[in-house]
Amino acid sequence: MKNMIRKHKIALILLFSVLFLSFSVKSKFFEVAKQIEIYNSLFKELNMYYVDEINPADLTDKAIKNTLKDLDPYTNFYNEQNVEDAKIRREGEYAGIGVSVYYTDKGIQLKEIYKGFSADKSGLKAGDIIISVDGQSLKNMERDELSMFLRGIPNTKVNAKVLRQGQVIDKILVREKVEVNPVPYFKMLDDETGYITLTRFNNKASSEVKKAFVALKEKGMKKLVFDLRSNPGGSLLEAINISNFFIPKGKTIVTTKAKIKKWSNNYRGSNDALDLEIPIVVLVNGSSASASEIVSGSLQDYDRAVIMGQRSFGKGLVQRQKELTYGTQLKLTISKYYTPSGRCIQELDYTNRDSKTGVVPKFSARGINAFKTANGRTVYDGGGIMPDVEIKLSEKTEATKALIGSKALFNFATDYYYQNKNIADSESFRFTKTDFKNFTKYLEKDTTFLTPQEKLFEDAYKSSQNSLISEEYASLKSKLVTQKLIAIKKNEDILTNLLKEEVLLKFYYKEGVYKNKLKKDETISEALNLLKNQQKYYQILSGK
Repeated sequence: MKNMIRKHKIALILLFSVLFLSFSVKSKFFEVAKQIEIYNSLFKELNMYYVDEINPADLTDKAIKNTLKDLDPYTNFYNEQNVEDAKIRREGEYAGIGVSVYYTDKGIQLKEIYKGFSADKSGLKAGDIIISVDGQSLKNMERDELSMFLRGIPNTKVNAKVLRQGQVIDKILVREKVEVNPVPYFKMLDDETGYITLTRFNNKASSEVKKAFVALKEKGMKKLVFDLRSNPGGSLLEAINISNFFIPKGKTIVTTKAKIKKWSNNYRGSNDALDLEIPIVVLVNGSSASASEIVSGSLQDYDRAVIMGQRSFGKGLVQRQKELTYGTQLKLTISKYYTPSGRCIQELDYTNRDSKTGVVPKFSARGINAFKTANGRTVYDGGGIMPDVEIKLSEKTEATKALIGSKALFNFATDYYYQNKNIADSESFRFTKTDFKNFTKYLEKDTTFLTPQEKLFEDAYKSSQNSLISEEYASLKSKLVTQKLIAIKKNEDILTNLLKEEVLLKFYYKEGVYKNKLKKDETISEALNLLKNQQKYYQILSGK
């Protein structure tokens, strides 16, 4: 009798649970449908009765972006052209002229020229601005419109007018298949040590890393420096495949935890490893994110590699593309990444963003947790992957962050190219103290690099429309510039390296940047020294 009563209680609890869940789901769907209906009725009224013509696509695009802006920065809406751009980044090939670009109000400015492709063969240079294509002026065009002009069917011609250093020149370009190799450089550092750099996790990443690894093994490689610095991530599958090159088949590489159960997964290596013994140093920095953190985190947790550099970015949020109507897409965050030891990679807690200030707290602010690697070493969560061997850099000031986010470094390097026709070869080139001093002088007149304080001050002055305070404005503006320059000088080590790379790109392409790194890069030098000292290398991995 007691068992019967117990069973009835359980059944009632289950029934009420199902009813509550059903009511909750229905209530939620009703609220969603209600809000959509409100927006539809508002949109119809605006379209029919508003005094001026409105652009339905523009209005909807702004409404969608406003809807998403308070979520994390990786949840985004893509129109048809954005979808195509994302596909190119994933697949690593397209038909174009072989450039990376800035979109400006004058037209398409060439940021980088890829060696050997159409733009390079036609003599185009970084800094050139394409102002007209096939007779169509590109002035004041929207970004989405501009992105369509250089890509198209292979072997089709582009008649372009190009603005270079104040002169307009005519160029005929031919669109061709452009393959973006995610492994732009690999080489032997010495008789035993190989170097591979991976710049992105597109669909070719694992196959290109494998190709480079096999080629270096044939040259006698017995140790490896694997460079993931400034790699922003990409494909989860490619990250798993690359980790599996050095981790045994069947081992957990990364775990995802989601609200939807089917999107919570434990990803294991499904292939036999390429090499389970070769000593590896993986290089990371503050711009190594997402898939880069999966690879470095898994290799660290299995004590399979020494991680060297600076703490990684801390992007542990997983996105998935969902097809919407009319060829559009929503890329939304569905889960979080966890390393094999259980560490969450994510640093910023977007769920608890301050509604008044917009400040996003860090998970580490609530405290950090300790985890153990396979050898029993202690590692911590709280965002990103902390290297086993830290290479110290100066801490970036807010002014330096604003500078790096502007076009000032690119513009200075472009001017440097035209003012210095001959420089040292790519392996020997140095960006000197005198060069850096000239750069700070350049910034005194530069208009592209404004700190948030300068921007607010400038906006306030413009809104006042008071010519009587022009002298005071100029004086205060000069003081703000002086403060800005003092702040960026604190990061001369970081900026000198970035400026050197920008200059080398203009003279020697991406290849020249890597040739210089192999000779001059402090972190690569430290990695090479560590691999030569096998006792110290294995001591780090043992945690003793």
